[in-house]
Amino acid sequence: MTDGTRSERTDDDIPSGRTAVVIGGGLAGVTAALALADAGMHVTLLEGRPRLGGLAFSFQRGDLTVDNGQHVYLRCCTAYRWFLDRIEGVALAPLQDRLDVPVLDLAKPEGRRLGRLRRDPLPVPLHLGRSLAAYPHLSLAERARVGQAALALRALDLGDPSLDAQDFGSWLAARGQSARAIEALWDLVGVATLNAVAQDASLALAAMVFKTGLLSDPGAADIGWAHVPLGELHDRLARKALDSAGVRTELRTRVTSVSSNENGTWSVQVPGETHTADTVVLAVAQREAYDLLPEGALDAPENLLEIGTAPILNVHVVYDRTVLTKPFFAALGTPVQWVFDRTHASGLREGQYLALSQSAAQDDIDAPVAVLRERYLPELERLLPGARGAEVLDFFVTRERTATFAPTPGVGRLRPGARTKAPGLYLAGAWTATGWPATMESAVRSGVNAADAALRTLGRPRPRHLFEFEEAA
Repeated sequence: MTDGTRSERTDDDIPSGRTAVVIGGGLAGVTAALALADAGMHVTLLEGRPRLGGLAFSFQRGDLTVDNGQHVYLRCCTAYRWFLDRIEGVALAPLQDRLDVPVLDLAKPEGRRLGRLRRDPLPVPLHLGRSLAAYPHLSLAERARVGQAALALRALDLGDPSLDAQDFGSWLAARGQSARAIEALWDLVGVATLNAVAQDASLALAAMVFKTGLLSDPGAADIGWAHVPLGELHDRLARKALDSAGVRTELRTRVTSVSSNENGTWSVQVPGETHTADTVVLAVAQREAYDLLPEGALDAPENLLEIGTAPILNVHVVYDRTVLTKPFFAALGTPVQWVFDRTHASGLREGQYLALSQSAAQDDIDAPVAVLRERYLPELERLLPGARGAEVLDFFVTRERTATFAPTPGVGRLRPGARTKAPGLYLAGAWTATGWPATMESAVRSGVNAADAALRTLGRPRPRHLFEFEEAA
């Protein structure tokens, strides 16, 4: 592997149709590179950052190893689970045995605040019936109407293009869902998975999330998360897998242009070097893809610029003692959304480190740290009695202003597929047309889609093991 070091490379000994350059080292790019290499391609991966992992990464803060944000996946995320298996990281990011989400409601008196969303070992939709019937954060009538809306949601055809033009909030309201039900259930799940509240989310994407995660298989929504820093998975283990597959990885390497050659190959220009390849995969953010796309590659490249972005704010708090005894919880009646215990994963030896994941954080993303401290520390004390006498040893925030594409109504028509009109040039990224919102699952699926399209065009064998997750899905 090369880390920012460039040298002249000749590929005269590599048969025609066997070389590929993947631009971008996030999950989409790493997946595409591994998939192409597994099929016998000679692959070069170019990443502008000094690390792999894209927007799911770690960094050092003193003795702490900090994830830029809390990332989780579900049992139904079969592509990401395949990725973990491919990089030999499954054991480092285990799934719950069974869905169980503690939900604290600050609007209720202490001692009556805790509710749970969990499943039973029963067929869909009975697997959630007991949990919903006992969910204390909704009235009996609201719970009944939630069940009716879930059945209506299950009946939707995800292939219906009209769903993309509707917003999820209006659809819920039309089916008797109160503002409280939307807050305490639909948005509790939807904001974390879509990075948008129901009224701002495409019905198509929301229906996909709820149908796949909650209404397809009893265990589909079981939650998994990394018990080590994300960099251990998406950088260190990913690099190891790429090296083992024979991928040449260049970090700190910013691509300046992509152009086609008269002989049907492609030239990828970086400072001081030109890479020539038969296949190129652009696995970068949509705006960067727009800048690099050659003329004529898409019918409407301006659509990429119309795909909006949505922010995620992460608040990090280190206490001098343990204040939370569960691995995570969700909250209602407070600005706090989801809180995770990251103590062990970060390497903290004394005290406790909590990470607050705040999706759809347009109101807070640019607020000064001092303002966020005044806003969130009192909320944590209200939620966690143990925090009231604890000393805050550290408080800091990480901000991803363009964390995901915005899942707004109509976004589906803007998302391109893996193929472009330029032979040999493919697109990957969570923002492409995977059918999923901007998740790690969508990123991995996009990388597989791009590799699959390239291999089909080249007439090369598709490694069977690469696509096993499709059968699992």
